[in-house]
Amino acid sequence: MDKSILADYLDSLEAKGIPGCDCVIFHNHKQVFRHTTGFSDAKKTKPLTSANTYWLFSATKLITCTAVIQLIEKGKISLDAPVADYLPEYKHLNVKCGSEVVPAKNTLTIRHLLSMQSGLNYNLQAPSILKVLKDTNNEATTREIIRELAKEPLEFEPGTHFLYSLSHDVLGAVIEEAAGQKFGEYLDEHILKPIGMKNTGFELTADREANMSEQFEFDMDTMTSKPISLENCYKLSNKYESGGAGLISTADDYILFLDAMCNDGVSANGYRVLTRESIDLMRKDQMNDISKKDFDEFGRIGYSYGLGVRTLIEKEKSGSKSPVGNLAGMVLQEPMQSLTLITILRFFMYSMCVTAVMLTQIFILKSETLLTKC
Repeated sequence: MDKSILADYLDSLEAKGIPGCDCVIFHNHKQVFRHTTGFSDAKKTKPLTSANTYWLFSATKLITCTAVIQLIEKGKISLDAPVADYLPEYKHLNVKCGSEVVPAKNTLTIRHLLSMQSGLNYNLQAPSILKVLKDTNNEATTREIIRELAKEPLEFEPGTHFLYSLSHDVLGAVIEEAAGQKFGEYLDEHILKPIGMKNTGFELTADREANMSEQFEFDMDTMTSKPISLENCYKLSNKYESGGAGLISTADDYILFLDAMCNDGVSANGYRVLTRESIDLMRKDQMNDISKKDFDEFGRIGYSYGLGVRTLIEKEKSGSKSPVGNLAGMVLQEPMQSLTLITILRFFMYSMCVTAVMLTQIFILKSETLLTKC
């Protein structure tokens, strides 16, 4: 492997409007490449380093879904169980039907949440959310916010369409009920700390804040970036732990998780996060024909969606350059070649009037690749 080719490419990104980039490659649990380039601030006074922290945004989703699959392995959650078995307020849901709102006919299940076929949307300004934030003086817990969210009508009957949504945030509350502990505490105990992720969590501690890289808005037309607020709009309250976009981490930490997922679910220190069978289940296509069309409109032609990850189903349509195909999701892994690569960029990208969060961009390359983008 000629590492200089990749290093030169990463260095060239600054001229294309990318302020900084941190790239790590692991193979068989060992780092085989590391290149950090650019700056963490707009004034270019602070070189990007391995100590920099980042909001993971949607790269949080894979960790959340992994926690759910863990609890399925332990028999505490059932994949096709009604969400109401864990969150009773989700038993009697309403759904939009033209200009009316009617009782939902289909039962919302855990599988629907994992596969983004729940009928939920991504409206952070929903009346129920705003009310509970006001009533609690912005101190509402994860469970309290998700409880109120059940009052909002679904966009469609569960299981009938695909829509990127707050589904994985609802899973955070499911985890709390199934595990009997706070969402963040469960992640710490069963995923983060056991594999050595010492600087990952929902809390913006003093150290994490001090090392936080600035965020940038990227303009595709001009290929330039400008700094924007460091706030995370998905952190709905001071006590809310967003399963869809709330974690903070570093490249050094996150690579440990991806490395475990790329090695049959076992971390470098021998901790089993998931079984290989569970990882294969996550990668299995969950979309019906209508949902696949919805996913195509999401800009992922040739791909479908599994349990929290994007998966390649039609290589020719996708334009994938992988010789054997690839899988992708909000973060990804493929347990064939034990090769893991994570690249962290800091910017928002605006394209075709659609806002896509690109703050964290992760690529995991394998015999079959599960590519993950936030």
